[in-house]
Amino acid sequence: MAERKPIESWLTDMDGVLIHEGIPIPGAAEFVKRLRESGKPFLVLTNNSIYTPRDLQARLARMGLDVPVDNIWTSALATAKFLEAQRPGGTAYVIGEAGLTTALHDIGYILTDHEPDYVVLGETRTYSFEALTRAIRLINGGARFICTNPDETGPSTEGPLPATGAVAALITKATGKEPYFAGKPNPLMMRTGLNAIGAHSETSAMIGDRMDTDVLAGLEAGVETFLVLTGVTTPADIDRYPFRPSTVVDSIADLVDLI
Repeated sequence: MAERKPIESWLTDMDGVLIHEGIPIPGAAEFVKRLRESGKPFLVLTNNSIYTPRDLQARLARMGLDVPVDNIWTSALATAKFLEAQRPGGTAYVIGEAGLTTALHDIGYILTDHEPDYVVLGETRTYSFEALTRAIRLINGGARFICTNPDETGPSTEGPLPATGAVAALITKATGKEPYFAGKPNPLMMRTGLNAIGAHSETSAMIGDRMDTDVLAGLEAGVETFLVLTGVTTPADIDRYPFRPSTVVDSIADLVDLI
């Protein structure tokens, strides 16, 4: 295998890499500080579409992580970028929170339940049976089905919560239509993120805690991959996959000196 070029830009997942259940992981603040001081392009990525980048910036700041708004990339932003390229000025029926609705408003989309071009499903803590029924009927009526991310569960202090992928499966079962997922592991999310910061895959790296989303997306986007063991994936899990990360480390603290 050809030797990779030096890393000039960084992508990192948020939950499980920088924070865990609302608490910063040791080394995260130092890593972000070193990135900002280096001047290298970087993005903090999250498949969670609930919050806007400004919301996330404020949440991270309260934890002592100083991440500018422009350095946050969500599955909602990736979804909006995809729809803007596919059908500019379109219409959508949206199930989701401010992170998703704001991203779609910002690209000039009209949110409607009258013959929309798309049904767009994102993360929310209040999935409504009425809204899901409406989505199913619109998809059966010809609307295209888009989903921000395929995560089937999400973390909480009480334990796993059903997430977007699980709800998407319900809609698929009722309609027979599979959604297009814009978030990880779709490399689209990383490629649009790299484009947003003017970075190139040959000189970029992705840090994540999940083999099935972070590492897979990084692999398919052509970037170097680092797996940290502070989140979902355990050392025993790694060999169960037909692919491997470039490097496995205990935590983000082990990568500070690479910046």
